[in-house]
Amino acid sequence: MKPNIGISDAHLKKLTTMLTAVLADGMMIYIKTRKFHWNVSGESFMEYHKLFEEHYKQLETSIDEIAERVSKLGAMAIGTTTEFASASQIKETPGKNPTSKEMVKELLKDHETVIQTLRKNIEECDDKLKDVGTADFLTGLMEAHETLAWTLRRYLA
Repeated sequence: MKPNIGISDAHLKKLTTMLTAVLADGMMIYIKTRKFHWNVSGESFMEYHKLFEEHYKQLETSIDEIAERVSKLGAMAIGTTTEFASASQIKETPGKNPTSKEMVKELLKDHETVIQTLRKNIEECDDKLKDVGTADFLTGLMEAHETLAWTLRRYLA
């Protein structure tokens, strides 16, 4: 059943397309963070291992919330690795196992990319699509990515 929540069908379509890309980005960072958690080695192994675990657990929660937001707005959330890779701007690095510092740099870059996209999405939701609920939701998500990015950035200072 289509939601009757005061948002036009055209706007709902744009919102769910936007949220699908946000979901895909989150999932790609989640997968990458899990990979780094599994494969980190060297100096400060346990610290990075625990850091990446903490981050992927936070990402897992937000991914679920994004998928539920897509459903609340009347669309089906994507759920395959093919769909995630296709819809995401975050790129994988198969077959590579970077150093712990390179892992941090790569994840930081990915989070900053997502933050920049979320800022644009928030503005579009608020100004053009007239959906303050999704704008507010994305603001909270952006703040969570900002915290994760800040944590990673501190390892590079």
